[in-house]
Amino acid sequence: MQAQQDKTMRQAAIMGITGRSGAGKTTLMVRLLETLAARGLRVSTIKHAHHGFDMDRPGKDSHRHRTAGAHEVLVASDTRWALLHEQQPAPPPTLPDLIARMAPADLILVEGFRAALPVAIEVYRPALGKDPLWPATPHITAVATDAPALPLPPGTARLDLNDTDAIARFVLAHARPCPPIPERQATENTP
Repeated sequence: MQAQQDKTMRQAAIMGITGRSGAGKTTLMVRLLETLAARGLRVSTIKHAHHGFDMDRPGKDSHRHRTAGAHEVLVASDTRWALLHEQQPAPPPTLPDLIARMAPADLILVEGFRAALPVAIEVYRPALGKDPLWPATPHITAVATDAPALPLPPGTARLDLNDTDAIARFVLAHARPCPPIPERQATENTP
């Protein structure tokens, strides 16, 4: 019955997972993915990389295509495909730009893109000695923490970082519709 209820999300929704480096954002994302997928949801993720990254390896054909000047390289097999897009000197893609390139999903979990998110959960561990983000980030609606007590602003939920099921229920109850994609961006970003 729970899987059937979860599958009835009306449209693609989004929830951000944010926090300082080392707080456990990726660990929480993986646990949420396992839990939500087990409930029958199709979940996709977007991860922001603060520095340049390369998924390709020197010597591979795709790397050779790219370094020779290909604007995009699509690598495909029987089980997956990946599109490598070279970002020329231009403004970085926005969150709606990236969502427009993704296949339909029930839910998109986003790690990073803090300023662009309509709603987010902060992963906060006081033992790290880093300041929380929620005082300056109004769209953080919950804090997933290992602290037994934490003074939070009114309307901000405290979630037990170790209770993945409770966090998943919060995500399903509070995820917001994906940001709209302006028509111009929707047509420009079509591969």
